[in-house]
Amino acid sequence: MKRTMSKEENSKDIEMHADFGVENKGFDQEGEDGSKPAEGEGETTSVQLSAFEAADGLSELDYTPIKPYAGMPKEVLLQYSTQACYRLPREILFWLTVLCTLVLVAVTATIIALSPQCLSWWQSSPVYQIYPRSFQDSDQDGVGDLKGIQNRLDHFVYLNVKAIWISPFYKSPMKDFGYDVEDFREIDPIFGTMEDFDNLLSSMHDRGLKLIIDFIPNHTSDKHVWFQRSRNGTEKYKDYYIWKDCESVNGTMTKPPNNWVSVFGNSAWQFDTVRGQCYLHQFLKEQPDLNFRNADVLKDMTDVVRFWLEKGVDGLRMDAVKFILEAEHLRDEPQVNPQQNPENITSHSELYHDYTESQVGLHVILQGWRQVMDEYSTEPGRYRFMVTESYDYEEIGRTMMYYGTSFVQEANFPFNFYLLDLPESLSGRACYDLVKLWMSNMPKGYWPNWVVGNHDNPRIASAVSRKYVNVINMLLLTLPGTPTSYYGEEIGMENIAVSEDQIQDPFGKFDPSENRDPFRSPMQWDSSPNAGFSEANKTWLPVHPEYQTCNVMMQRNDSSSPLALYRTLTALRDSELSLHRGWVCLVWSDADVFAYVRELDGLSTAFLIVLNLGNGSTTDLTAVVPELPREASVRVSTLPGSKKTVSLAAIKTERGEGLVLEYHTRQPIHEVSRFRENCFVSEKACYFSALGILYKNC
Repeated sequence: MKRTMSKEENSKDIEMHADFGVENKGFDQEGEDGSKPAEGEGETTSVQLSAFEAADGLSELDYTPIKPYAGMPKEVLLQYSTQACYRLPREILFWLTVLCTLVLVAVTATIIALSPQCLSWWQSSPVYQIYPRSFQDSDQDGVGDLKGIQNRLDHFVYLNVKAIWISPFYKSPMKDFGYDVEDFREIDPIFGTMEDFDNLLSSMHDRGLKLIIDFIPNHTSDKHVWFQRSRNGTEKYKDYYIWKDCESVNGTMTKPPNNWVSVFGNSAWQFDTVRGQCYLHQFLKEQPDLNFRNADVLKDMTDVVRFWLEKGVDGLRMDAVKFILEAEHLRDEPQVNPQQNPENITSHSELYHDYTESQVGLHVILQGWRQVMDEYSTEPGRYRFMVTESYDYEEIGRTMMYYGTSFVQEANFPFNFYLLDLPESLSGRACYDLVKLWMSNMPKGYWPNWVVGNHDNPRIASAVSRKYVNVINMLLLTLPGTPTSYYGEEIGMENIAVSEDQIQDPFGKFDPSENRDPFRSPMQWDSSPNAGFSEANKTWLPVHPEYQTCNVMMQRNDSSSPLALYRTLTALRDSELSLHRGWVCLVWSDADVFAYVRELDGLSTAFLIVLNLGNGSTTDLTAVVPELPREASVRVSTLPGSKKTVSLAAIKTERGEGLVLEYHTRQPIHEVSRFRENCFVSEKACYFSALGILYKNC
């Protein structure tokens, strides 16, 4: 419907121009000249429709203005948004948001830059060694196997242990119980199948457990295909082993190439009738040494490393690494006793091993394997751990070389076997000396570790006494670094008696006094026949006759048992930063007692560990360390029913007793000048209590 506008309405404030734009001057706060509109203006408006009049005949239209409302046209909102009362708050909020974002990014970057690196799995958990023949039998043949280990994984969860090292399970003739490898890529049938291994590894990872396996680079079995091809003269494999001419009569060696002696005794050379030469074996004659000066050997063994990393194993223990290279000149090694008749030298200990151990080039090989493992360590949470085994005895400098350098990493740590000597002279002073020996020689910033038992050494309870099992486990689990426990030590298992006709160990067969079978008896799980290890009629080694009073099941029900203490200490180690990664200060030692402090910069809570490795004693530590408080609370004791608090001026300890004492202080012992030479830290960090975080560069 058409209607007309009056001329008065046509002169009002809203105009529609020829370009179809709309201008509503009724919303203007000020005129174009800056003046305020007069009162009453804008109440009615008119629209100029000159462009539309010709189109539809309309000349006038009444319009009533309205106030702003949600959903108004964009043009109106844009006019309001430019006004100062709206623009300034918006800009202030925008720049505050930008500033807060920048501050948050800066604070996050600072925290990341100042935070110490998180401890890896091999640093945060004890390592538990399994000797697979003796842990758990699943197929009733009297020998432990991989399925058996899988069936017992809950034991490690119970112990708060997350890293498991399994001794060799490769296909082998078992002349040295798996250390003579016939095939590095196969599982020996006695332990199961590759499918069993895959299932075990998967089950471990499902429980958050890590697997370390043995890698045996120095030698193979004489049944290995490489050795068979080498002795037959197959071109590629001719120099895979160390062959030398030697004198022989009727297939028996009469004069070896030199005087080198095997670790197991007698000459390290063996005549091979097929090739007509002698080959080197630093262990059994069934374990010929590989020739790592041959590039093909190094490549093939590196491929073995890759094979198991591809499988998903979390770490490798490099076995007997110091024997990997030998001097090419093959000179006789010097005699320990120059007056001894050379014809009578049959023992490894009768020579200085200048040409068969720790040769130049050894560390280059190990560094190469570390680099391969680093290739598989890029995935978060899947760092691949490497530890070396090398008994260097008094030559601790050689051992420390396996850490690598500040430029090239090698092992995460070499096994520390020095505490294995503790039973020879058990005392507080001897323990102090052995701990300080490692900590003072270890390169700065590297990670320590401690071993008190393994498959080559007597069990603690037999080497010293049952009385000292708990205190030595307390030592192991409260020192800084990574502790390694041998299976059964958590319950205080003892050696078994093995008669000469029962000996299985090849070293023991050569010298019964060196037999290692007593330390390898079946694990004692419960009071059932064969200690719950096997349902077979006979086990590969006898079970300890006292297994009914010393087993896992019985000790799980006893809060004062060695197992309960072990579990308490692993949980404490997990929960307390001072024990996890703090300083250690060796504050006292005498014939009976060894005491040390564990503390962390910025954390007021500290721990004093007092270990009695001799006879009953009363120790006044406040006279030696006046910075300590007069009293401390007992956090853990090896003896049940201990007092809740202890006076540090008179700490009474019984033979074989250990105490973890907790106290609060503002004066760290490592800052006291007279103790600085006895205080050590691996990865220094400080605690910022206000934010509850750790930071470095403190």
